[in-house]
Amino acid sequence: MIIKNQKELKILREGGKKLAAILNEIAHHAVAGVSARELDALAEKLILKAGGKPSFKGYRTDNVLTSYPASLCVSINDEVVHGLPTDKVLKNGDVVGLDIGMWYKGLCTDTALTVLVGSGTNKLIEATKKSLEIGIAQISAGAHVGDIGFAIQNFLEKENFGVVRELVGHGVGRAVHEDPEIPNFGKKGTGAELVEGMVIALEPMATDGSPKVKISPDCWTWVTRDGSRAAHFEHTVAVTKDGAEILTQL
Repeated sequence: MIIKNQKELKILREGGKKLAAILNEIAHHAVAGVSARELDALAEKLILKAGGKPSFKGYRTDNVLTSYPASLCVSINDEVVHGLPTDKVLKNGDVVGLDIGMWYKGLCTDTALTVLVGSGTNKLIEATKKSLEIGIAQISAGAHVGDIGFAIQNFLEKENFGVVRELVGHGVGRAVHEDPEIPNFGKKGTGAELVEGMVIALEPMATDGSPKVKISPDCWTWVTRDGSRAAHFEHTVAVTKDGAEILTQL
């Protein structure tokens, strides 16, 4: 558990706001006829323009031989998270998750959203977005990680959506991933206790079918086992005495 001081929180607020603006612009460009690779190029351009550095590009994990090659994760339809940006072109009706992280003045924030390409609404997307809001509402000093997971799981399952178990939220700030893990399922009063000054990334991931997922042959992209579509939303949040401060919003 890493507690951020006031100087660090000020930097994270500044970087988080810049990252929120970047993701908002990318989302506006996620239209039919645009490729995932083009969105990634835009993401890197905007991050550098903002005075930051992509936190995903070059990121490595112990069980993957190659580092992540892009600045943006673009996950389409049955891809849950960590989709590699390719030349695949977006089509009307696609459900597209956009996940981005940025180093800014030595600290990083992380945020994601899911869009429906074209017009109309999508219940899976709307429910997953709402579940993030519900999870954030559970945050305050003295609450537990399980309180967050329980609230997210309870809402999404009542809406008849699957809650992914293999992938979780996490601490963030001095590293891309820090303790504690923040599952999107759980029991009230269990798990790590939240402390004022903690910075965590909540990221509910839901499916419109089975919650079971698997890793793709590219070793990065997680997909649903049954081919059902998935949605993903994320905010970097600071724990305060009385609640939560969302750092990655405009």
